[in-house]
Amino acid sequence: NNSSSLLSFLFAVISSISSPVKGCFTSIISFGDSVSDTGNSIEISVLETGKLPHTAFPPNGCTFFHRPTGRYCDGRLVIDFLAEALGLPFLPPYYRYKNGTSENFENGVNFAVGGAGALNSSFPGIYNPSTNVSLVDEVNSFKQFLNLRTDFKQLLRNSLIVMGEIGGNNYGHAFKQGKSIEDVRNFVPPVVDSITSSINELIELGAVTFLVPGKFPIGCSPTYLTLFQGSDKDQYDPLTGCLTWLNQFSQYHNQLLRKELEKIRNLHPDTNIVYADYYSTTLRIYHSPNKFGFKETLKACCGTGGLYNYNLSRACGYPPLRQCCNDPSSYMSWDGIHYTEAVNRLIANVVFEELMNSIHSLNNLCPTSTINKLRMIYPKSEM
Repeated sequence: NNSSSLLSFLFAVISSISSPVKGCFTSIISFGDSVSDTGNSIEISVLETGKLPHTAFPPNGCTFFHRPTGRYCDGRLVIDFLAEALGLPFLPPYYRYKNGTSENFENGVNFAVGGAGALNSSFPGIYNPSTNVSLVDEVNSFKQFLNLRTDFKQLLRNSLIVMGEIGGNNYGHAFKQGKSIEDVRNFVPPVVDSITSSINELIELGAVTFLVPGKFPIGCSPTYLTLFQGSDKDQYDPLTGCLTWLNQFSQYHNQLLRKELEKIRNLHPDTNIVYADYYSTTLRIYHSPNKFGFKETLKACCGTGGLYNYNLSRACGYPPLRQCCNDPSSYMSWDGIHYTEAVNRLIANVVFEELMNSIHSLNNLCPTSTINKLRMIYPKSEM
């Protein structure tokens, strides 16, 4: 059946991901929020508040790095697994090294900042208490970075641009500030517009290949399940325990984003824009957690108790949350908001396949031998 073939596919990919793919992209350039932040929020937080963020403290980083790195995770993020699969080093956070030499960014650079939104803080009706950084600021930082390079056309042509996931903070703060679903739905078109405008801007500069993730099923997230705890029984999916109306909201964002990406493809047929379907990929895990080795789907690994082991005012890494749960790989949620490394690995495998299925239009980047090798390593999944 589909589930078992998906599982065998994923295990095949996991075992082969250790043989990296060289010759496709010389670097990855990443924009987004905490889902792909590899350490920027440490610098930004100190700059804006004078304090270290909770990601600078254990148990963040407890499984793979064995120390906090500024990632909102016990280990690696989707962006880390993508870099590994493409034979590239982990992405250095731009704001940490921006005064260094360009060698620091030879194989990639990350502008994603935890807490960042697709809309800036002056956007009416949205207050972002996390950071003043928005996607516009990240793109502007990237332009400053390009000014230091003489080979920027070549860099853009040979880079994979990962645009997002972003926008979740705009929605999250709006929900937490008591806005209705109708109000928050009104933010979706401007959020999507911010993402597509940034893509268009980078195309004008010479970027060719984009990976654009959609939203996760936020109705399964402990932070939202806690925020709306005690909702009517009929609002929950009986199979997963997720809030159906919030998952429908994620789908609305994704439908709009896909529609706009299609317009960009039609306007710029020479660009390669790959939509990464985070929603369907993770929802499949929620539907069959045991098949993927997960015991806890809706409880945070790093949390303070309660139905979903999550407290809106207690962030993982600040006291008293200094301990890793016994087995993070059996949990889907790391801190109530972000996924564990175990989930990120599965998402990355599927995203990588989506990227490789679009590779035929990347022949100018990837040698034919590499593509043939990829076809063998990553057989088409029956997802």
